[in-house]
Amino acid sequence: MALTPISDHLPPALLEACVVLGASHDRLKELYQVGIPGEKRNNTSGDISVPKDIDLKALPHLCFPDGLQVTNELKEERFHFLVFTDVFGNRTHGVVMQYYRLIMYPILCCNGHGSFHSTRLYSAYGFCVISKYPYYSALKDCMSWTSRLSDMEERVKEFTARLALVPVPPPGPLHVMFSLPPLNIVLPAREDEDCPPVDLDLQISLLCFRPQQLLQVLSSLLQEQRVVLFSADWAQLTLVAESLLLFLKPMSWQHPYVPVLASGMLDFLMAPTAFLMGCHSSHYKDVAAETDDLILIHIDAGTVSRSQCDTVGLPEIPIAAADCFTQRCMSLQLHFQLFQCQRSSCSDINEQRAQKRAWQRSLNMDIQKIMLELMVNIFRDVSSHLNFEHRVFNSEEFLKTREPPEMLFYKMVLETHVFHFFLKDRLNRKMDSFARMELHTRSEMQKLKCMVVNPRRPTMQEIQARRTGCHPEAMLNKRLGMSLPNLGDHPQVTRQTLTKILIYDPSKTQTHTHSLILTRSLKHHVCPLKCMRVFKLPELPASLSLLSIQRFYNELILQLGKAIFCVPPENSALLARFCYLRGLINTLCSRRLEALRDFQNLYKTDTSLFPTQLVAWLVDSLLLEERQLAERRPELKRLFLKPDDHVKKFELPRCCLAREAFVRCVQESGIVKDGPTIQRLFDALTDHVDEKQVDPTLFKDVYTFWKEAEAQDVDLPPEVVDRLDNNECVYKLSSCVKTSHGVGKIAMTQKRLFLLQEGRPGLWEITRFRDITEVKISSSPFLLLRVPSLCIRTACRAEGFEANLKTETGLWDLVIREMWAGRRMADQHKDPQYMAQALTNMLLMDAVAGCLHSQRSIGSASKLAYFDRIKHEVPMMVPEATSQTLKHKINPSQDLAEPQTVHVLLYTPGQLSCSDTEEGGNPKLWVALSGGRVVVFDAASWSMLQDCIQVGNAQLNCMLGVGQDQVWIGSQDSVIYIVDPRSMSCNKQLTEHRHEVTGFAVYNPEQPYSCSAEGIILLWDASSLTVNRQLLLTCDRLSSIQIHNGMLWCCTCYVLNTSWVRLSVCVCSQLGQLWTGCPDSGELCVWHTSDAKRPVKRIPLPGISGVNCMIRVKDQVGGCDQDLRSLVLVVDPGSHAVQKELQAHSDTIHTLCSAEHRYVLSGSGRRDGKIAIWKVD
Repeated sequence: MALTPISDHLPPALLEACVVLGASHDRLKELYQVGIPGEKRNNTSGDISVPKDIDLKALPHLCFPDGLQVTNELKEERFHFLVFTDVFGNRTHGVVMQYYRLIMYPILCCNGHGSFHSTRLYSAYGFCVISKYPYYSALKDCMSWTSRLSDMEERVKEFTARLALVPVPPPGPLHVMFSLPPLNIVLPAREDEDCPPVDLDLQISLLCFRPQQLLQVLSSLLQEQRVVLFSADWAQLTLVAESLLLFLKPMSWQHPYVPVLASGMLDFLMAPTAFLMGCHSSHYKDVAAETDDLILIHIDAGTVSRSQCDTVGLPEIPIAAADCFTQRCMSLQLHFQLFQCQRSSCSDINEQRAQKRAWQRSLNMDIQKIMLELMVNIFRDVSSHLNFEHRVFNSEEFLKTREPPEMLFYKMVLETHVFHFFLKDRLNRKMDSFARMELHTRSEMQKLKCMVVNPRRPTMQEIQARRTGCHPEAMLNKRLGMSLPNLGDHPQVTRQTLTKILIYDPSKTQTHTHSLILTRSLKHHVCPLKCMRVFKLPELPASLSLLSIQRFYNELILQLGKAIFCVPPENSALLARFCYLRGLINTLCSRRLEALRDFQNLYKTDTSLFPTQLVAWLVDSLLLEERQLAERRPELKRLFLKPDDHVKKFELPRCCLAREAFVRCVQESGIVKDGPTIQRLFDALTDHVDEKQVDPTLFKDVYTFWKEAEAQDVDLPPEVVDRLDNNECVYKLSSCVKTSHGVGKIAMTQKRLFLLQEGRPGLWEITRFRDITEVKISSSPFLLLRVPSLCIRTACRAEGFEANLKTETGLWDLVIREMWAGRRMADQHKDPQYMAQALTNMLLMDAVAGCLHSQRSIGSASKLAYFDRIKHEVPMMVPEATSQTLKHKINPSQDLAEPQTVHVLLYTPGQLSCSDTEEGGNPKLWVALSGGRVVVFDAASWSMLQDCIQVGNAQLNCMLGVGQDQVWIGSQDSVIYIVDPRSMSCNKQLTEHRHEVTGFAVYNPEQPYSCSAEGIILLWDASSLTVNRQLLLTCDRLSSIQIHNGMLWCCTCYVLNTSWVRLSVCVCSQLGQLWTGCPDSGELCVWHTSDAKRPVKRIPLPGISGVNCMIRVKDQVGGCDQDLRSLVLVVDPGSHAVQKELQAHSDTIHTLCSAEHRYVLSGSGRRDGKIAIWKVD
């Protein structure tokens, strides 16, 4: 099989092409035998040679957008910038320098008196450098270097030879510097793989437009309008356009993009599709008069208008997000001169340029964070309307949560291509800068909502916020309202940030550090700038001879090796960039094995840089001898799964739905995710129906009823809102009825029932659900009839409450009983999910009863009364020992359709994820579920921080917190995945194990142990991620390891009925004992660690068939029963007596975890799938 060219797999080089354009010598001589100074000519014939994959037919016109000029004056060089887009949307960037050259022959001109004299004419030429990367400032500096040279054509060849060898830095903290004496030129790295490098002054747009106008421009781009930029300066067109597209991140512009239109290309503006283009301001009036529905942006005047219209006429960005953006912009310092006026001048030009670069980088990052915050505030709520399992976005439900003035803006944006691609990233759970900022800026209310999944209704806090519209934060809509915590409540925090620029010069033995104090006034959640590293390349050769290139590459590989040696092991991000660059250069030098070794190191440093296609090509291109050598080394080639990137919008069904199709359709609709609940809903809708199918009309009725109920906004008096808790929502409201306490409406929240009395202010509380003692239906006399009424008795009052609900009595009886039962179970089991589930059941009963217009509707709705039914089937009372010890329960599968098995739990203390910040963070609970899924909870509030970190697809066996910035996760696929707690992403892997990783142990925090099933034990250096020592234990299967008194204790499995049986082990240090248990034996074995020959003491556990896992906390040993009874046994190590039997799960407990010896957490199998939090006495 023939190999594809290596160029198809290498990342693009800095230089794609260099083109010199202008009229030929013969053509100029022919046209200008009589000189006409200043006349424009569009003839640009010449020899143009460009790479075959770049279509540059319009290049001459773009290099001379206002025509080629011949003048009698020598003009200064001028620069402008170009962007080319191919049919696949790939962009190529160009930097054009126009310069003038003397026409080398005499021209005769008439002087007006009948005589002639000779004059000198200068013709314009264009020097265009084309690159796949938008390095506008760097390439402009390079071309400025060529402008000082006398022999342009020869110098262009030298320039091309030098730039062709410059490698482009990978995404991350490493920039590349090279020298064109006397200038040092820096290529900044990209922030991440999906973002272009920022090599321009982003404040140019903020200097040209006021914040209000800039918001109009961004709004028009988000709505995919036909946008035209105007300026008298060709360079500004591209720079402003590029900055605007950067401001849209994470949105990506998908339409035609031509920031510079030559005078002969104005017909492009007649295109019917959305576009972003730019042209000279001299065409402004003509374009405005002759076109329709164009958004005209005049950069020089700072105005935004619509062609043939007095106003822009587009929906505006939501006011709360816009107000925050405006305040942020006011805090920026946009002028370097103001920063520099109090500082001494630099005598060295490169030092001065470095200082300016550092200031500009700081300002660019501040501007990008402000723009990102704007996008987060606009689109924060999108993720709460996504169904990840079916990849569905419920746009109708999302729109119903918007405020009326914002509705049109969101309607238009939701139909755009940029939003569609944004949805793909959200459905793929992409942990990009948008996701990180959204996570870090959640308010306490939003974190509280993550603890349980309640149906959406406005809370009392949100109702109060809408009524106090004078405050900017109060004008935020329902869930956007919490996206800007403390906006306007605290003064801005002015922070001085020390930005360090470390320059590694291969010609010197020391690393130079430039420090720059930058004052920034962003809010407290903006992180300080990180230290960046600049790697200086060796001197570039002046020619492209083979010997010169080889000498340069050899020197570069040598200097990269020195840089790798000097990088401290804990700086894995920088180490990864050096390894990537060296692997790239080794590939170019055909050193395939060395290149594979460098790329293999990326698994330990940063897997996001791993060049999968290039590595696959290298493996296929290995010679026989190289392949034999490679087979003796660890595996070099890793397969990556391509994510599913399709996006589906929910549509109502058009045919009858069987049970399976009904479950899928309900989950896609966003009504409910829980599979068993949907099954009960199906039974309710098909009750008394012969064919067990749901008619599409009935489904539409239920869906409409549910969504209308969600959108219903109960108008409560202010005095009522003040009496309710901030997080309470009104879920059901009766009609006006007669009660034992007057006429009024009965309202139901998730906590209580209360009466809104007619003609009286405030509310009268009927009861809280936990205080109800009896609910029954009776009848009360009305004239000659007896009207059905509902009687409620409560523990707080001697007299009962009675309401003549008439035809509503049956439904209210059902829903109150369900909420009562749910509250009792939630209180007994200390699990708020029970109440949330009861609330969902209540709303579904309401929907079923409202859609089934028959006498049997109440009977059908009763099939959803799950908790009211099971309270008669299972005991409601929890044993006293369990009730006293159990603190709380959480559900890690709350966003999934079915519960998942909790395989491993890990508690990490508060400082783990905040080692580089001033304030310590909250502790975290890491939960490993089935299929390589990791969920992270805030262990202070038990709210979910991250609902999915995907680490492979195999079962996860063990987890360990290593140092301050790593969480190690061992998997059945033999890989140790390393998660960064700050970014909540997995970007490192350890692949030294050949079989599944089964356990971790740590004695020295910097030297953890890991073990795998075949008996291999590895001792690691946590900072360098290298193996210090390897041990081989001869056994059938190694299941876990522990360290006690400097000894490594290894636990193995044995075979029982062809299945592996895993032992559970814990060590009691004070007593010098080792305790073991196994799933097939109802006893514990106690070994003496000091004398292995002493007889083993056996502790029988009556009624227990086996022990699944064990843990020691303080002076107690906890073990879990193997049976479905899922008992937690607390044993006294001294007396060997069982002190407590605790039960809070309905499935086998698979893992136990200690939280600072104050709590023990237990995780159960998929039939229960929950985590119980126990207090330790």
